[in-house]
Amino acid sequence: MAKEPFEQFAMPNEVRAFVEQSVSQARTAFDGIVQAANQAVAQWQGQAEAARAGASEIAHKSMGYVEQNMASTFAFAQKLMQAKDPTEVVRLQSEYLANQMKTLSTQAQDLGQSAAKIVMDSAKPKKP
Repeated sequence: MAKEPFEQFAMPNEVRAFVEQSVSQARTAFDGIVQAANQAVAQWQGQAEAARAGASEIAHKSMGYVEQNMASTFAFAQKLMQAKDPTEVVRLQSEYLANQMKTLSTQAQDLGQSAAKIVMDSAKPKKP
């Protein structure tokens, strides 16, 4: 009969050392996995924040462009109402269309550059 109640479950010292080493290595590996996961989440959050900020910037620019274009349209309508003959109407319309095409081209280019900047900024790794 065993002298102590748990003596029959006693591990040899070599086995105990091996188990302790294995547990220590598993903990180290797990800590590394947790650290890598935390870094990945932080990077994703940084990218999401950059994208959100960029989308907000584009929305504000777009609304500014809408206001600018509507003001231009109302100014054109006002000029049309004051036109004296069909020749002046055609001239005013040609000027308006030429100016609007140039303005829209500039606005589209600006929005495209802003979108490209957002993509580049959100792709950059963020430092925690």
